[in-house]
Amino acid sequence: MQNTAEYACAYCGETNLTFVDLSAGMQQSYVEDCQVCCQPNVLYLQINEETLDIEINSEPES
Repeated sequence: MQNTAEYACAYCGETNLTFVDLSAGMQQSYVEDCQVCCQPNVLYLQINEETLDIEINSEPES
């Protein structure tokens, strides 16, 4: 099952839309390139088990 969520790029601050695979667990982290500036962002996701609300934090890949 997939869902979408938005995050702010850690480099340029632009909003990006990403697909979230809910079957991959309630805590996830992966690298995704910004759709605007193409810089790699490390995304940290937490999914609420009851409501399926998605919280995303991004930071620059070092």
